[in-house]
Amino acid sequence: MISPKNSFSVDEATRKLEGYCAYQDRCHKEVISKLREMNMIPQAIDLIVGHLIQENFLNEERFARSFARGKFKIKKWGKNRIINELKHRDISKYNITTALKEIESKEYLNTFNALASKRLSEIREKDLQKRRKKLADYLLYRGWESGMVYEKVYELVPNK
Repeated sequence: MISPKNSFSVDEATRKLEGYCAYQDRCHKEVISKLREMNMIPQAIDLIVGHLIQENFLNEERFARSFARGKFKIKKWGKNRIINELKHRDISKYNITTALKEIESKEYLNTFNALASKRLSEIREKDLQKRRKKLADYLLYRGWESGMVYEKVYELVPNK
């Protein structure tokens, strides 16, 4: 037999979500999803989300900025991947634009060049076309702009 899910009072859920948001920046979608998992009714969800925003536990712009910084610096994602992931989390166009300003152009290019060179050194393929394709696929999957990717691929794997 399946045990019934715990039910929470609005105060308990609010405290729990304050901790959830204080631990790491969250977007509205994650918080609402968490509240639904806790079987909270829509009115309670609205009330709690309002409280979290008012008390600055929940801030979509701050979330977008730290998300973009983190994914770029730690995971070496390009702007396309960051934009898609933020859109997937229902972040506004304004906040996405603001978040991308967290990434400096010079650092973006340096990271891209280092990542491309490092990946190329790991590719063991001898066939030039396959080598190019593997490098391009890797960089595109990571969300780097296609123009940059193909230019870099032909620069690093020239015709012999």
